Amino acid sequence: MVQKFMNFLLTRGFGFSRSDPSLLIFSKNQVHIFLLIYVDDILVTGNDTDSIRSLLHDLNSHCLKQLGEISLFLGIQVQQTSNDYFLNQEHYPTKLIQEAGFAHCKALPTPMAPASSHQSDNTNPYHDPSLYRHLAGSLQYLYITRLDIAFATNRACQRMHQPTIHDFENLKRILWYIKGILSHDLPITPGDFQLCTYTDANWASDTSDRKSITGHCTFMGPNLISWSEKKQVTIAKSSTEAEYRALSASTSEVLWLRRLFVELNLPQNSATNIYCDNISTIAIAKNPVFHARTKHIKIDYQFICQHIFTGNIHIQHIPSQDQIADIFTKPFSITQFTHLRSKLTIRKPNDQFEGG
Repeated sequence: MVQKFMNFLLTRGFGFSRSDPSLLIFSKNQVHIFLLIYVDDILVTGNDTDSIRSLLHDLNSHCLKQLGEISLFLGIQVQQTSNDYFLNQEHYPTKLIQEAGFAHCKALPTPMAPASSHQSDNTNPYHDPSLYRHLAGSLQYLYITRLDIAFATNRACQRMHQPTIHDFENLKRILWYIKGILSHDLPITPGDFQLCTYTDANWASDTSDRKSITGHCTFMGPNLISWSEKKQVTIAKSSTEAEYRALSASTSEVLWLRRLFVELNLPQNSATNIYCDNISTIAIAKNPVFHARTKHIKIDYQFICQHIFTGNIHIQHIPSQDQIADIFTKPFSITQFTHLRSKLTIRKPNDQFEGG
């Protein structure tokens, strides 16, 4: 059935995206149609209403049910207002909170305590590790739209194998935080299509192995469209080395997005700004002369320099207090966390937002 459906699309002139195999693209005579397929969910959009109607009519012959304007995709609810769209998964955390028995608990303002340590104060094993793994794994799905819990959730998931009582206390805090912001959504608003990226690293922050944390996020105009929080694979010997590896990771994401945007008929006509708060990292990136300080990151160094030279990226300095990607690398006080969350544009549908 799937192969028959794909063959039908190919005979109609669609082709597979080189950037994402789940995306099929039709482009002919100034008509552009994009069809996104994930298992049983299909999303269709484009710039020609008549062509889309014709496609949908033909798709009906393949037993595909037409659900009208988007309201739910991959479990993500889509609310449309007069000018904007808002993405949320409110039903999902509500169910999790009830399953965990926290429906009547007090909401908290942050998902982690500011001075949270990765070392457990109470190393006694938690009595129900299966519940811990279920809740932690479920939170990973939730931060598709709630990226403000990405750092806390990934820390919790690292404790899945042998969770302690202290680990479960940290996990509870994430759920209690979510309980207080169920009505906050991720907006998609009208604006330009220019990309910009924020990148950061927290050097040797994991006390268990002294590996650094990389965080980065990318905006298209006012809209947050991509983000990541990961532990670096190897140990960095300095904060500059950790930041440079984070810069390399964000550069890779930018290049992928730029290729995708060409396929979406939205080519970037200038270099993508990448904002970094580490002056030494920026100095190395902009120095075309290879030297001893970069020998441990030679491939990353040459990779970044190449794309600066070819005009794909431009590295810009940003003050640490305005580094949005910081929220992916460490816990914060209530004031700073709320400030960074607003920069991520997460908000109630009727609120204004700051954006990147």
